[in-house]
Amino acid sequence: MSQVKLTQYSHGAGCGCKISPAVLDDMLKSSLSLPPQPGLLVGNQSKDDAAVYDIGNNQAVISTTDFFMPIVDDPTDFGQIAACNAISDIYAMGGKPLMAIAILGWPINKLSSEVAQKVLDGGRMICAQAGIPLAGGHSIDAPEPIFGLAVTGLIDTDKVKRNNNAGAGDLLYLTKPLGVGILSTAQKQGKLQEQHADIAPDVMKTLNSPGLAFAELAGVSAMTDVTGFALLGHLLEMCQGSGLAAELDFAKVPLLEQVEHYIELGCIPGGCGRNFQSFGHNVSELTPLQQTILCDPQTSGGLLVAVKPESWEAFETLAQKLGLSLEPIGKMVPVQSPVISVV
Repeated sequence: MSQVKLTQYSHGAGCGCKISPAVLDDMLKSSLSLPPQPGLLVGNQSKDDAAVYDIGNNQAVISTTDFFMPIVDDPTDFGQIAACNAISDIYAMGGKPLMAIAILGWPINKLSSEVAQKVLDGGRMICAQAGIPLAGGHSIDAPEPIFGLAVTGLIDTDKVKRNNNAGAGDLLYLTKPLGVGILSTAQKQGKLQEQHADIAPDVMKTLNSPGLAFAELAGVSAMTDVTGFALLGHLLEMCQGSGLAAELDFAKVPLLEQVEHYIELGCIPGGCGRNFQSFGHNVSELTPLQQTILCDPQTSGGLLVAVKPESWEAFETLAQKLGLSLEPIGKMVPVQSPVISVV
């Protein structure tokens, strides 16, 4: 089988395919009056990562789905990245994944079933790492390749980590470096040097499993994962949901290697502009470099965690045990204008 470059079969890439936040808000508006659901602990009102439903005995089910078009050329890598990204929503709520169902859209007249098999194998690999079965799925003939998962998880109701429960003074941590969208754009433009080819995929194929351990800490106030709406977009959701603002120290924000180099080469994802257009009015004045990096759509990005100031040492110690060397990138502050200040 000749080598296939999956990114040539899609108009978008990874979480950069997301509909812009402003357009999505319009789509989700509804005048339909729905009956109350007392068991639904987390729905779509808070723009959180997954739905959470109380099933009694201090237990809740977490349900989520995520899928997208290829962000890498290699089909196995694509399957792994898409699976990581979908399972991440369970970890972002502090939960333990239980099982996954595959979602596959495939252009059967353009790409062989062998390539699709490699994508599915990649998904199975990550599910195995997470200790869960890929228990079934659904497939359709589609004009572009699409893959993702619907994932079910479990959590104690008193350990659910929402994205809207941060407190003033909370320290902000990010568990993965930014720049995935930029390096992926460099690949699609044919500018990515061979020695840099694995930088972004290696990060995207890393599970956000530390979220399960972070949920055990009472000092973790809020948590979400950073994906298509970029660091600024997901931080803004945390601020607005919590009724607070944030200060971000740009120099402390972790970046992938070579990100600034590829920005200089013009490797700027289209999602950067869409993101800034949606929420830039809520952010302090940015340099072009800051705007590109902080609005860069991430795929299978890291966890954004708000930690009570008195709990920073316990949090950083736990992170170190999990193989993460973290420092605060900012803090939550009382409401102000603009909502996010970048220094």
